[in-house]
Amino acid sequence: MTNEQHHKGWNEIKTNDSWALFKIMGEFVNGFERMSQIGPCVSIFGSARTKPDHKYYKLAVDVAEKIVQHGYGVITGGGPGIMEAGNKGAHLAGGTSVGLNIDLPFEQHDNPYIDSDKSLDFDYFFVRKVMFVKYSQGFVVMPGGFGTLDELFEAITLIQTTKIQKFPIILVGTDFWSGLVDWVRNTLLDSFQNISAHDMDLVQVVDTADEVLDILDKFYDEFNLSPNF
Repeated sequence: MTNEQHHKGWNEIKTNDSWALFKIMGEFVNGFERMSQIGPCVSIFGSARTKPDHKYYKLAVDVAEKIVQHGYGVITGGGPGIMEAGNKGAHLAGGTSVGLNIDLPFEQHDNPYIDSDKSLDFDYFFVRKVMFVKYSQGFVVMPGGFGTLDELFEAITLIQTTKIQKFPIILVGTDFWSGLVDWVRNTLLDSFQNISAHDMDLVQVVDTADEVLDILDKFYDEFNLSPNF
């Protein structure tokens, strides 16, 4: 490749990057406008691969139903697995059921339990994550994979660094989460001092839907329901 060809290719990339800003801006504007009309919601995260007969799928349905019965809506990533379970529970309880869908080459497709007027589509993970963080009054995190961990640790980091207001982060499933929590405490905190002792208070681990709702209700007895930034 000649220098002229190299510079031409680089300039084309810069031009494409500039035009991409308009698409990104459009996703933010649409997301902010639609999500701001929905009201207080709790996000439920977890694996897209969890089957309907799995105990954590059934538990996510139960959690979502109770969340709706306590006056919140439910937000999920809009896909199958735990996301479907969350929307299903909200739908069965007659509450707000929101899906923030992402275009992926595998796994992701809309589930049938999202309210028809509350299904949003995103091309960019980072825009979608902003919607979760801004408009969720709490994160309920079921067992999942890399995407679930990504969303969990982003929320923890934003609260830890006071970039957003604190909200409840609830890990559901002691058998799944205890190893990670122990590693954070024993390695990040005790061995390397990479976090502070009070950072351990940013998450709570539970096993039942009633425990999830107890944490949410106690938190919002003290704090107002509002967007997080």
